[in-house]
Amino acid sequence: MPINITLPRLGWSMEEGKFLAWLKQDGDFIKEGDPLFTLESDKAAQEVEAIDSGLLHIAPNGPKPGDVIKVGHVLGYLLAEGETAPTASLIPPTDSGRPTDSVPELNPKSKSVESRICGNPKPQSVGLHESVGDQTQPPASPRARRAAKEHRVDLATLAPTGKGGRIRERDVLAAATSTSTSGMKQVPLTPMRRTIAARLMHSRQTTVPVTITARCDATALLAFRQQLKSLSSSLQHAIPTINDTLVKLTAAALRQHPLLAATWAEDHLLLPESFHLGIAVDTEAGLLVPVIRDVGTSTLTQIAVQSQRLIAAARAGQLAAADMQGACFTLSNLGSLGVEAFTPVINPPESAILGIGAIVREAVPLDDGTFTARDRLTLSLTFDHRVNDGAAAARFLQTLRHLIEHPLLGLV
Repeated sequence: MPINITLPRLGWSMEEGKFLAWLKQDGDFIKEGDPLFTLESDKAAQEVEAIDSGLLHIAPNGPKPGDVIKVGHVLGYLLAEGETAPTASLIPPTDSGRPTDSVPELNPKSKSVESRICGNPKPQSVGLHESVGDQTQPPASPRARRAAKEHRVDLATLAPTGKGGRIRERDVLAAATSTSTSGMKQVPLTPMRRTIAARLMHSRQTTVPVTITARCDATALLAFRQQLKSLSSSLQHAIPTINDTLVKLTAAALRQHPLLAATWAEDHLLLPESFHLGIAVDTEAGLLVPVIRDVGTSTLTQIAVQSQRLIAAARAGQLAAADMQGACFTLSNLGSLGVEAFTPVINPPESAILGIGAIVREAVPLDDGTFTARDRLTLSLTFDHRVNDGAAAARFLQTLRHLIEHPLLGLV
């Protein structure tokens, strides 16, 4: 009996995923555990393994790269030797990831409702258009007709997407929306964008966020970075960036204030044994947060190597789900975009996130009344007030500010 290959649910909130590519060819023999296809869901692209063995059959109207498909839809089949694939067509995906509406077929031997009530023996038209009074209109579902009447949409102007050229309710609603937003271009939501939105709403609903800011002197931090650049010829790996150094200094501050890395668990708090820190990365597909492992025990060079690999993978769409799991604290740096202070959003189940602003050259007054030019940096800390009070969060920022102004203290 053919074994269905279906789109699996890879995350608790996953309802659909983007099919990227088959990893095997039609007719290949597949063993249980073989990587079968790649799928993008929950902001990560990952390989899906076969859970059975057999000959792979990819239907001609099966999923194509980039198709958005609902969880549970059949993608193909695994067949035994000599077995024939099912002849039924697979349900094609739609741009929005929803399957096409099912339209029940009329029994040609049965009479229409109008015939049964009025005794009219005239059979129902099955041509490309339905006759309504003295007007000819394209075939449409009853719900589509009601929606067209409500929104004053002319059915004859619509492009049907239902089976047999039938207009569906969604076609009418799309046209009504397009009319109400004339002059505006509609941009469909990707699964990744929906996941980002869902997690932001989850953060808003499950945390009590408060943001505080602190200014610090980044002159020594920039000087340290300049020293690293001057030694670039002797370094075998990536030169640590300002962000890499801030990741390391943040771990040093968390070691002194571990509750900022705690997770709320209703009747208790969970403290991490190791500091795995997330770094927000801006990509064309949206914001991704890969995780740098064991920051507290890693050297600055090791952090730079991890960071460089993860950022490259994120921007190439090659991050695995495991690369974005396990963080206890996140850093979001908008300084390169000229933003000085902002309100970062906590990434659940974490309880705090640090926003890093732009480094700005400013005139700073000295005790003798004169001024000197210094490089200044603004830190924005958003924390869950259920886990930490404002004073505890302020002490963490105070420690981090001291480490940034004396970076060697946090690197030894």
